[in-house]
Amino acid sequence: METVIMHPANKEQLSALKAFAKALKVKFETSTYNTDFVAKIQKSKKEAEQGNAVTLDPNKSLWENIG
Repeated sequence: METVIMHPANKEQLSALKAFAKALKVKFETSTYNTDFVAKIQKSKKEAEQGNAVTLDPNKSLWENIG
């Protein structure tokens, strides 16, 4: 069986998707993320895309990588 993940753009779409799933008796779950957490992740992703990231050598210990 496959899992479908949908990203409604607003509350109206969310309500419609929930109603649709309930009508078909499809099990579903919802979750929300803390908006501050999401903002931090998006900022970090953007920084990494711009090359502002540190790459660690997997053959060295953490201390060797930062030292």
